[in-house]
Amino acid sequence: MLTINSLVKKFPTKNKDGKILLKTAVDNLNLNINSGEIFGLLGPNGAGKTTTIRMLTMLTKPTSGKILYDNKDIFSYEQEIKKYIGVVPQHINFDQDLTVWENMELHGRLHHMPTKQRHKRINELLEYVELQDRINDSVKKLSGGMKRRLLIVRALMHNPKILFLDEPTVALDPQVRRRIWDLIRRLPKDGVTVVLTTHYIEEAENLCNRVAILNKGKLIKLDTPTELCHQLGKYVVEWDGENSREYKFFNSRQECAQFASTLDTSTTIRHSNLEDVFVELTGRTVN
Repeated sequence: MLTINSLVKKFPTKNKDGKILLKTAVDNLNLNINSGEIFGLLGPNGAGKTTTIRMLTMLTKPTSGKILYDNKDIFSYEQEIKKYIGVVPQHINFDQDLTVWENMELHGRLHHMPTKQRHKRINELLEYVELQDRINDSVKKLSGGMKRRLLIVRALMHNPKILFLDEPTVALDPQVRRRIWDLIRRLPKDGVTVVLTTHYIEEAENLCNRVAILNKGKLIKLDTPTELCHQLGKYVVEWDGENSREYKFFNSRQECAQFASTLDTSTTIRHSNLEDVFVELTGRTVN
């Protein structure tokens, strides 16, 4: 579906002496994203996630390397491939003076969809996210969760093959977030491949078939959430150290119990999770 070969992006920047240097935002990235999967891009701030997404959606050209959709180079078949792509930005970007229907109608017209097909698609999608009864409401009247659902179906209006989601549940409460998760899980059943970035690690763990962890522009780990956790250790002992919370990983509860018995403090034994993997791979200190 999507192949990334030796992708590099460098930006000019000035050092303290005013000299122009090249800063590497994405460093020799190689990825294969399969049709019908939900794929997560994780990493701390400055890891290269946003730059990668901007290149995959043709908003930024790479310094070197190739991006292929179904073996077609994106910059050789730019207009054709743009039809494959849907993008859900992190920030709400509706025309606030238009109604729900009018925002969807505008998006369909921009993609040159015939009137009959366009109107049928709008009705299908609004019903899909239970916004049919808000069709004539101004976008201003919608709740945050409703706006997020509308952002997703607007990006699906032209039947894209691949959907990019940038922080799809940012600033939403837990109940609304889980409703958005249910919507995202349904997309591969409709033939849509999903690529998402998120700072909510539990979101990636719940949704993604595979995750790629980036740090300082480099791919440092790629696998399923379960396998990443097992590589670190299926179980973890945690306790209060002298200056911070301490963690040690093991493959069995028995090993955890044996280690915990050597500590002169209260401990917690639990399953490891993707957040543990993320922190161990990218560092416990904030850059």
